[in-house]
Amino acid sequence: MSTILFELGCEELPPKSLKPLRDALQASVTDQLTAADITFDSIKAFAAPRRLAIQIQGISDKQPDRTEQKRGPAIKAAFDAEGNPTRAAMGFAKGLGIEASELTTINTDKGDYVGFEQTIRGQATTELLPAIFQTALDNLPIAKRMRSGASRNEFVRPVQWAVLMQDDTVIDATIQGHQTGTQTRGHRFHSPDYHNIAHANDYEQLLDGLKVVADFDKRQMLIKNQVKALADEVNSDAIVPQDLLDEVTALVDFPIALRASFEARFLQVPQEALISTMQADQKYFCLTDKTGKLQPYFIFITNIESKDPNQIIEGNEKVVRPRLADAEFFFLQDQKQPLFALTESLKNRVFQDKLGTIWEKSERIAKLAAFIATLMQQQGHDINVDETVRAGILSKADLASSLVGEYPELQGIAGTYYARLNNEPEAVAASLEEQYLPKFSGDVLPQTLIGICLALADRLDTLVGIFAINQAPTGSKDPFSLRRSAIGILRILIEKQLPINLVALVEQAIKGYSDAEGSKIAKMGDTFTQVMAFLNSRYRAMYTEQGVSVDTIQAVQAINPHMPLDFDQRIRAVQAFSELSQASMLADSNKRVANILAKSEVSVADTVDEALLSESAEQNLYANVKQAQTVVQPLLEQADYTQVLQTLASLDEPLTQFFDQVMVNSEDAALKNNRLALLKQVRALFLTVADISELQL
Repeated sequence: MSTILFELGCEELPPKSLKPLRDALQASVTDQLTAADITFDSIKAFAAPRRLAIQIQGISDKQPDRTEQKRGPAIKAAFDAEGNPTRAAMGFAKGLGIEASELTTINTDKGDYVGFEQTIRGQATTELLPAIFQTALDNLPIAKRMRSGASRNEFVRPVQWAVLMQDDTVIDATIQGHQTGTQTRGHRFHSPDYHNIAHANDYEQLLDGLKVVADFDKRQMLIKNQVKALADEVNSDAIVPQDLLDEVTALVDFPIALRASFEARFLQVPQEALISTMQADQKYFCLTDKTGKLQPYFIFITNIESKDPNQIIEGNEKVVRPRLADAEFFFLQDQKQPLFALTESLKNRVFQDKLGTIWEKSERIAKLAAFIATLMQQQGHDINVDETVRAGILSKADLASSLVGEYPELQGIAGTYYARLNNEPEAVAASLEEQYLPKFSGDVLPQTLIGICLALADRLDTLVGIFAINQAPTGSKDPFSLRRSAIGILRILIEKQLPINLVALVEQAIKGYSDAEGSKIAKMGDTFTQVMAFLNSRYRAMYTEQGVSVDTIQAVQAINPHMPLDFDQRIRAVQAFSELSQASMLADSNKRVANILAKSEVSVADTVDEALLSESAEQNLYANVKQAQTVVQPLLEQADYTQVLQTLASLDEPLTQFFDQVMVNSEDAALKNNRLALLKQVRALFLTVADISELQL
């Protein structure tokens, strides 16, 4: 057992790709070693700005030997009548490098054959490793490879050295066009020369002494700890997004965190703009107080251990100041006119060629949001319809602002700031940011009632419009993010407990495209059908992500509820029903009932004639059905679907007895039709919640 070290030294690797490259390299080497039947105790990948490395400890020296059985022609074809080997047998033996006399007999179910068992000697690990590492490098997820100089070898960055060692010995090979050796390089500035690696086990410790923390995760933890310590010194919390942390970790060999500051006057600018420019452009970690308000500090990570850190701090402060000043300029420039005045320019900005301008979209949002607000009022919510209309008109105004022009990610956020500066009602101001929520799967929902109205109206308007012009999502293409918008609509209606019918919303959204000159939607009926089908299809994606089984979703979809909140309540009821001991039998019985009714050649009556109930089992079932109908009715009015199914679970035994003892397809037509009517009532009871026959229990 020994230790293997592989290192590829390069010019600075792409920081956003470094972590994925490390993980892909380790995964590929691991898979290849496993496929080659080479055992090892542990494998560890290293990744720093100028290197990718793998250290494998406790690796076996060679592949195990293996026995391989070769089967040749059938005995009858291998030997003639005198028992002498035929040409077929001799040819087979020659191909194996043996004499025909060495062949053995292999007995199989299909007859006897000649054969030979040979031992395949395992290759030495050191012979296999060069190809394993080169293959791993060739398979790395690199979007665009490059060549360096006259070399024909391609990689993400020019390669400068290669190390491949077994313990203290070089494994002679050429990888990425470089002869392998035992020399690595340290920190570009602190230790730029080549240094010899005495033993493969010394790698990480050697580089630590050369100011290179080769372990990506260790380097990241150092950054996190330093950032937290500096933030604590000023009683602040650092904003440390994982993507930014990964990128910064990939930029430095030897992380040193320093804290700098900027003028407090910049804090009048929306903090989202300041944070955006400091994170995206400068890779800084911003600081906030305990309430989340931005503080006039930032932390940056330097790659050198300076004798005079103040010079580096002052340099970064000098660099960031113009960027913050730009944000301040845009913010002040926008305030020279009220937010509403910005809507004028929206009249010349196209939302979509066939669907009009952004201003027209704002008008449609205002009308649809007002419709939703009215529905919410009728349900007892305290919402101001006039303020909702105002919010709809202002909803897209900040798209014409200088701040959003420079920082597109601030759409909605900038509008909220400007609305407050213009003394718009707080409910209006807050809704301008909330209209874009949720932005991604699992994101927070709008909190204010007007924000909910805008979020629904905006998504519904886009959904209807894009379907009307035949630009619906296809395959993996969804340029208008309609799938995400649809799930956003469903989530809002469900999680905000709003009993609003999708039919009413989609119809109203379609009406919004009509004016005195007519409608922008040529085929309203087709658009309605397509949008409703699309919205209903998103339930599956949404609920499977939550761990709900597909058959549960299908059971509810089968009865096509149009109210998302109602749909969700039915889903939860079916989930609870599936846990009952009677669930499996009732699901099977429902399938049987559905099949019997589907095969009926006559129209089945809705009522049962008690006088025709001749068998005790059908009389018992009928009595239980009547009782269930009485109990279930008030539960349905309260939408207590869980209790409905709990009640219907009592039909398990009567149904089983009915099928065991009663012949449904009686030769007496009257009896047959009456029994079908009874089963129809059973089916109808379950369909008040879901189609239980869809369950696969």
